[in-house]
Amino acid sequence: MFFTYLRRELRRRRKAALVVASGLALGIALVIVVNSVSSGMNRAQDKVLESLYGLGTDMTVTKAASPPGEGGTARRPRFEFDAKDSDDDSEQNQDIVMVEGFETLASSTVAKVGKQDGVADAVGGLSVRVMKVNGQFKRGAVQQQPGQGGQGGSTAPGGGGEGGGAVRGGGAAFDVDSYTAYGTDVAHQGLGPLTSSKITSGRTFRTTETAAKVAVIDSAYAKEKKLAVGKKLTISGTAFTVIGIATADSGDAAANVYLPLARAQTLADAKNKVTTVYVQASDSQLIDGIKQAIQKNISGTTVTTSADLADTVSGSLSTASDLASGVGKWLSYVVLAAAFLVAGLLTSAAVSRRVREFGTLKALGWKSGRVTRQVAGEALVNGLVGGALGIALGLAGAWLITTFSPTLTAQLGGGNGGGAAGGGRVFGGGGGQGGPTRQAASKALDIALTAPVSLTTIGLAVALAVAGGIVAGGFGGWRASRLRPADALRRVE
Repeated sequence: MFFTYLRRELRRRRKAALVVASGLALGIALVIVVNSVSSGMNRAQDKVLESLYGLGTDMTVTKAASPPGEGGTARRPRFEFDAKDSDDDSEQNQDIVMVEGFETLASSTVAKVGKQDGVADAVGGLSVRVMKVNGQFKRGAVQQQPGQGGQGGSTAPGGGGEGGGAVRGGGAAFDVDSYTAYGTDVAHQGLGPLTSSKITSGRTFRTTETAAKVAVIDSAYAKEKKLAVGKKLTISGTAFTVIGIATADSGDAAANVYLPLARAQTLADAKNKVTTVYVQASDSQLIDGIKQAIQKNISGTTVTTSADLADTVSGSLSTASDLASGVGKWLSYVVLAAAFLVAGLLTSAAVSRRVREFGTLKALGWKSGRVTRQVAGEALVNGLVGGALGIALGLAGAWLITTFSPTLTAQLGGGNGGGAAGGGRVFGGGGGQGGPTRQAASKALDIALTAPVSLTTIGLAVALAVAGGIVAGGFGGWRASRLRPADALRRVE
């Protein structure tokens, strides 16, 4: 009897039911779209951070900056060329390998960090910069003045001897090539910047290659220098065999060249030193506690979490994320609340128009509870229909955003000046102290916006639909329960 009457009443009042369901659908669809866009923003931001940090990394530990006036013993790059006793022009080439930022931690720091409560894994790495200089000295030629003899020679690099000729031409031309290299712990490759790249040719390091003369090259750098698997890359007189080509998942790679940690330490004269400790927490809820514990128990360190780095992301990605999480969510809440209110008022108004009907039913023996359940049932069905429409509209909106998504830009640490803890030192050029920085850290990264809809979002939509039906049914049921049979008799014409 309940479902029969419910079906008949909904069919008879389908226009009013459609109005109520449509209002709820719009509110639910807006909530789905805003939540999916916000989730897409978070994913885009995670991509930006993972491309620097590496997958699974929750925080990094670097050496704390020295107070102004202290320290300052950083080794400056110095090139020295030997003079050659030869009549031929001399060709020179030299490599200098420097620790990025000139600040290092003892390798023992990795073990200390790993012993902190809540730390699941800790891995050290060394970021270095290689500067390669090669060129040629050219001797000048002595040009005799008119009327002077040939005493003094014609190719002497100095004066013209007794003839007093002038030296013309000569000089030096040198090319400088600078690129970044990262020493990775081949025995623990689950953390660090290399995990943000995918091996597209060859292979990655084997755990036994702790001191092997092998290298993994970023695909962009390999293309620029025409390197391929099996070829040789010479760094400071040591020839490394290219065993793999890695392509960054997003943006630029964290380093141009990846080497075994021990080899990178030898090249940079930084034995038993690391620039960064990458940390993975056993639970994301423990990150803040781990940060405090490391700073308290290991002096002279700066801990930077992914949340700190997220605060340094600027560009249209940051602006859009703020809009989605701020204005967008509040707008969806307001629209949803308005939809609930309108649904409740329309249901209550519909009960007012059915006074004679409900009064007659009560006169025939229907209890107030039965009338209330009947009204609430109709409102709940309207809510479920609205929920189905809202989910369909929300999925369509999310699909449109993903398909025709605008390209957002993100810049790491741009203009922040290091506002986040350690954030200003993680990014930047050669002076940064943190992990391997992007070669073009100051350049904006292009990120495609997506709007993924999760099962949680769908469940939220269903819950909102049921809640909308309950709210509307509560309004109408309360009104219907107060009706008396006498009200129906007064309106009989």
